[in-house]
Amino acid sequence: MRLKDKVAVITGGNSGIGLATAAEFAAQGAKVVIFGRDQESLDNAIAEIGNESIAIKGDVTKGDDLERLFKETSEKFGSIDVLFVNAGVVSAAPVDEVDDENFDFISNINFKGAFFTVQKAVSKLNDGASIIFNSSIANRKGMPGMAVYSATKAAVRSLARSFTAELAGRGIRANVLSPGAIETPLWGKTGMSEEQIEEFSNDIGAQIPAGRFGTPGEMAKAALFLASDESSYVVGAELIADGGLTQL
Repeated sequence: MRLKDKVAVITGGNSGIGLATAAEFAAQGAKVVIFGRDQESLDNAIAEIGNESIAIKGDVTKGDDLERLFKETSEKFGSIDVLFVNAGVVSAAPVDEVDDENFDFISNINFKGAFFTVQKAVSKLNDGASIIFNSSIANRKGMPGMAVYSATKAAVRSLARSFTAELAGRGIRANVLSPGAIETPLWGKTGMSEEQIEEFSNDIGAQIPAGRFGTPGEMAKAALFLASDESSYVVGAELIADGGLTQL
């Protein structure tokens, strides 16, 4: 029960890494609030998570939705101990095919959404709270067709440093989880065809020293470490969980 009686908010907590982390946090004693855009998947997630968890529907690109998220969380559970800034999207396109709409869509969710999630939460965070950003190894590894996505994930890495410096007086620390290739539903939302996804997956899979893709459950365990008091001296850091892909 490493998060016993803690209050945790997870954006994008209705699928993939967010959902696995919500379930892990709840199993460790936390009161969990998940936030996402799709009511059906939120309802299904809550049934899976249990332990007094609640779901709030909204969009991280909308300030009013974020304000409502933290207002309702505070009214239900009190101040927040853990904030997992997890909501994100992936879209792949060659540089000469990226248009304004595609650029803004990715940037608004991955970067702007992350920034304002923290901004709207700050007044509701307990002193000593843990902020976790879900970034990606794409923040350091160049990949064709992923320029916009990678740049937003690098921006998220930077936010952890800046927010830690700014909030250090309250003992609030921000850290980053950077997954590698993980088996999540996001693969089907990249804009690539099934054949392209398979080719990309095979290419990346062959490069991973661990010999396989990671799982959302493994990322949840890594997030749990950053959320818990066990990482109390981990400040402004990046935890890379990629099976060795960028390390060897």
